[in-house]
Amino acid sequence: MLFVLLGLGLVGFASWFWMTQPLLTNASSLNTPVVDPAVLKQHVVKLSQELGPRDEAHLENLDRVAAYIKEEFQKTGARVSEQPYRVEGKSYRNVIAQFGPTTGKRLVIGAHYDTAGPLPGADDNASGVAGLLELARLFDQQPPKILVELVAFTLEEPPYFRTTGMGSSVHANSLREQHAEVVAMISLEMIGYFNDAESSQHFPSAILQAFYPSRGDFIAVVGRVGDGLITRRLKAAMLEVPSLKVRSINAPAFIPGIDFSDQLNYWHAGYRAVMVTDTAFYRNLNYHTVNDTAEKLDYKRMALVVAGVHATVAALSE
Repeated sequence: MLFVLLGLGLVGFASWFWMTQPLLTNASSLNTPVVDPAVLKQHVVKLSQELGPRDEAHLENLDRVAAYIKEEFQKTGARVSEQPYRVEGKSYRNVIAQFGPTTGKRLVIGAHYDTAGPLPGADDNASGVAGLLELARLFDQQPPKILVELVAFTLEEPPYFRTTGMGSSVHANSLREQHAEVVAMISLEMIGYFNDAESSQHFPSAILQAFYPSRGDFIAVVGRVGDGLITRRLKAAMLEVPSLKVRSINAPAFIPGIDFSDQLNYWHAGYRAVMVTDTAFYRNLNYHTVNDTAEKLDYKRMALVVAGVHATVAALSE
């Protein structure tokens, strides 16, 4: 019986360790880039208030958003392109900005710019797009050592979620067809909502409450079971940013939320991929409602998240 209990304890510890990727890391002397919260807010306001609605029923607005993203990318030294495709007789497009070398291994960082219906979509997902645009500015100032591809996707939301009509599906399959060597894909999915109140953070399973904080004051790195090592590297790099709280989880895709964004299409294409998120509806009760508006986001902490994602590029370039 003692050996059985010891065995169960070891299995439990191993499962906890692999799921949560615990790290005893203090902020280092990392030269954290300057990310201006006001600029992030400007992008979110532009996308959520001036260019909406951004759903598939308003194609002209999606085109306006794509043009805005392209224009912002072109203000940097990026190699900017579009990836047009058709779904049910209509034309849509991803917008791509490349930095660093033109060949070799690449890191893909993406965020979807559409919304679920005619909603503001400030956190979902103007926040992720704003982070993408700010990363472009940072890579313009300090070009990465590895090929970095920033991709603004369309049609992540229903009715095209989990279909080949998703912009990320189109992009991931194009990389596979090119036999591109992708170090990892990082999906920025809602990165601007934080809540310091007790019990503000919820979970898909009661068991997880024993392993994670009850306050929604952290950013999460979410991966599937087989991507534990890449999750750990990203988490370690992001924790180098002072004051940024980072948690992670590696779990089977059947747990609700694990595959709820564009990273799932890179898994399907055979690539490692994770999601960086504020955990969406497990914290932000404004999710997919008219209340998901720009003034509810925390742009100071959102800026820390962007700096953290920027830090992962150096870590993955080694």
